[in-house]
Amino acid sequence: MLYKKKPHLLIVGGTGFIGYHLALKAIKKKWKVTSVSLNKPKNYRYLKKVNYIITDISNLKKTEKKLNESFTHVVNLSGYVNHKLFRGRVDEIIKTHFLGLVNLLKIFKERKIVKFIQIGSSAEYGNTKAPQKENKDGKPNSSYGMAKLASTKLLLRLNNNNNFPVVVLRFFQVYGPRQDTNRVLPQIITACLKNKSIPASKGNQIRDFCYVDDVVNAIFLTLTLKKIKGEIFNIGSGQPKKIKEILYMIKNIIGKGNIKFGKIKYRKDENMKLYPDIRKAKKKLKWRPKFNFYKGIKITINSYK
Repeated sequence: MLYKKKPHLLIVGGTGFIGYHLALKAIKKKWKVTSVSLNKPKNYRYLKKVNYIITDISNLKKTEKKLNESFTHVVNLSGYVNHKLFRGRVDEIIKTHFLGLVNLLKIFKERKIVKFIQIGSSAEYGNTKAPQKENKDGKPNSSYGMAKLASTKLLLRLNNNNNFPVVVLRFFQVYGPRQDTNRVLPQIITACLKNKSIPASKGNQIRDFCYVDDVVNAIFLTLTLKKIKGEIFNIGSGQPKKIKEILYMIKNIIGKGNIKFGKIKYRKDENMKLYPDIRKAKKKLKWRPKFNFYKGIKITINSYK
């Protein structure tokens, strides 16, 4: 797709794991990149060619003043993440995911942007039967999932009523190099590398883990396909696996670690089968994941050594 001027990408939440990889790809494609986030990037995710803006998007006046440049594309990766049912910092979840989004829309709904990409989540489906499909109503079982689903519904209504150029990408489990160590796979990898004991559930949950490069490719396809608007797409590997199988694979690749299955109880109301139907993304975006889990996890493990 050709643009009259150099594309200028605004990544909301650009200092995070996915934001870093997205910015890296955008720079390689010679796009101008600006990141807006609550905190400065960690040293290992800092990129010289990115313009970093630090602000709280839940504060409309301050954010509006700082986002005074002309952006052609926006990707919203922002938000406090907590997948616990209705515990945790519910106020932070609502503030960053829903109220933060409302502020972004107040800023951008009158501007002529090419595309606004909202990064959704598998948590929007909650207890929906697997494989989860985009045309099924979500049944969130967490405040995080509810905030994400409310954001999706608001954006789709804005597209219907005002032709706002939005697309929602619902990510399942994303992993890869430079992910924070408080996430599930990095925790397992670092514990195995240190030959520690790892308490785990029985591991019979079925999940889909998608490598970060595949996720970023899906974002870029969505950004550049002009006719794709007002739709939801599931983004996952299409190769669901039991958690037990994943943990054994990581342990075997590293060659050490002691996994204690059954030490942790399943979460109350946990969906034991959470994996996507990705046929719509394959058909309409012409997107296909290139990394199987074994290939992706080997690269990821090496990045933590």
